[in-house]
Amino acid sequence: MSEITTIQANGLEFGCLTAGPSSGPLALLLHGFPDTPHSWRHLSAALAGRGYRVAAPYMRGYAPTSLPADGAYQTGALAADANALHEALGGDGSAVLIGHDWGAAAAYGALAAEPGRWRRAVTMALPPINALLEGFFSYEQLKRSFYIFLFQTPLAETALDEGFLTGLWRDWSPGHEEDLSPVMAALGTPENRAAAIGYYRAMLDATHHLPRYAAEQEAAGSVGTVPLLYLHGADDGCLGADVVGLDGGLLKHLPPGSKAQVIADAGHFLQVERPAEVNAAVLDWL
Repeated sequence: MSEITTIQANGLEFGCLTAGPSSGPLALLLHGFPDTPHSWRHLSAALAGRGYRVAAPYMRGYAPTSLPADGAYQTGALAADANALHEALGGDGSAVLIGHDWGAAAAYGALAAEPGRWRRAVTMALPPINALLEGFFSYEQLKRSFYIFLFQTPLAETALDEGFLTGLWRDWSPGHEEDLSPVMAALGTPENRAAAIGYYRAMLDATHHLPRYAAEQEAAGSVGTVPLLYLHGADDGCLGADVVGLDGGLLKHLPPGSKAQVIADAGHFLQVERPAEVNAAVLDWL
């Protein structure tokens, strides 16, 4: 991917990695936590090789993207960012949207709010919230999700250091710990770390929601119409494959014509761990 370029969208300056021909259809790639666009390097190259114009922004609050002045980190704001980036990048109805983890949450909202912008989509490692309502509250999943509840407390900012993030990667994708220097740079200031935590506080506390994103927030909980491919690692240590409904229940929460696929021998960061399999699945779907 290229050097970081700056894109103005939704009142923010997004640092964005790009690849592929300038005349190709837009492929917008949205990362999750604790991550950066660096994890899209394999898929970005594959998409660029197929003629897509790839743009992979740092999500709001992740340096070098700016911090939002209104402090909004709700899913609706992330969805609005995705659609604003589509506009700023000159996307049209041939564009595709790909999201991992929080990027997947943003994608569900963006697709449902403005489906005319997107031809197809891929989400990874996080299904729609309604698909999680039963399995999430199992004892084993609550243990995996301890960090979500930690992030609701004043201890979160102290806990979120390199050792903590390394531990998450080790637990979520065993044997595939990355060089986390890009993540540490993106979360290098207390303000950036507070931003990453803010996603989780807005997730469980609606008092952090702003009215200006109400439409996108509501859309994030709806099924939508743009067909999407959902990918999940069989060995995901963050969100167990057993709670996602991959045996068939998940599909009722996805738009008509969608597909769900398990990637064997992969954990949470499946696009890094099993790039050949993920790239093939994505390219075939698109």
